[in-house]
Amino acid sequence: MDATVTLRRVGNSSVIPGLAILLLVAMLFSLTIGAVSIPVSEVGIILLKNLGLFNGVAIDSTHELVITTIRFPRIVMTMLIGAMLGVSGAALQGVFRNPLVEPGLIGVSGGAAAAVVVVVVFGASISLAGWTYELLIPFAAFAGGLGATFLVLKLSEQAGRTNIAVLILIGVAVNALTGALIGLSIFYADENQLRTFTFWTLGDLGGASWQKLAVAAPLILLSITVLLFFSRALNVMALGEAEAYYIGVDVERTKMLVIFFSALGVGVSVSLAGMIGFIGLVIPHLVRVLFHPDNRLVLPASVLGGALLLVLADVLARTIARPSELPIGVVTALIGAPFFVMLLLNAKSKREI
Repeated sequence: MDATVTLRRVGNSSVIPGLAILLLVAMLFSLTIGAVSIPVSEVGIILLKNLGLFNGVAIDSTHELVITTIRFPRIVMTMLIGAMLGVSGAALQGVFRNPLVEPGLIGVSGGAAAAVVVVVVFGASISLAGWTYELLIPFAAFAGGLGATFLVLKLSEQAGRTNIAVLILIGVAVNALTGALIGLSIFYADENQLRTFTFWTLGDLGGASWQKLAVAAPLILLSITVLLFFSRALNVMALGEAEAYYIGVDVERTKMLVIFFSALGVGVSVSLAGMIGFIGLVIPHLVRVLFHPDNRLVLPASVLGGALLLVLADVLARTIARPSELPIGVVTALIGAPFFVMLLLNAKSKREI
């Protein structure tokens, strides 16, 4: 028994380093893929050269330009979004003690997308400088995601507590409402704005730039960092809200902060790449099933696992239909939906659900 426990602890302790190594390999591989094929050795030299190393090594200037201005900002944005979706899904599932909760289900993604589409369609009527407009998009997404989420929470309260069954139903209704707002905005949109609508509904990682990341990355990193600090509180809340309160956890404060920073990070992610589903649903569930339900492991593993899954999905999106590129939301749905069904059937066979 002691040997089994020891082996499991060793296995769990290697999860984070293992995922980090896999993510690094996937990142390097992704940087080699595209219209211009670049050897992985050259990719490594280009990255190190930008850190001040190997300055004397001659490399193709076109390859360097492709890596530094197109592919590297894209891979950074992809990893940030995947990490944010993964950890927010894990944190929200911990708060509501339900593995079916994820940012899209409780209105974060839909509210953020609706707010951004409204700004895209009607923002042109407001005379805004380009940089101010770039700033407005992430904050509109955050406000939309936060507003939709708190509306779902408020309507699902029953006797001061959140009714999970009602929350899911209200989430479906609020997502339908945000869909209607998007449709109404599209009614007044021109052709360019209509194409932008497709971007928000299907997801697209092709618009990455260092300028966008300068605004969005600090907000996403802040959200991820704060959510990671709630791992112990979420472990205690797994015992029940009343028990957590008597142990010393401020349950309502924990709920509000987790929801706030989930809405902030996911809202900004939606402003960058549109609506991407299943990352926040599948990754935390997979970590719990394969490794351990302890949130001290689940949250950081969901950060790395979410980033890894989205990087791999992006590679598939760019290679399956060359020279065209599939919408990233379509790829994550094709990967996530069957995989999640498989996980549910496996849990059902073991009578875990």
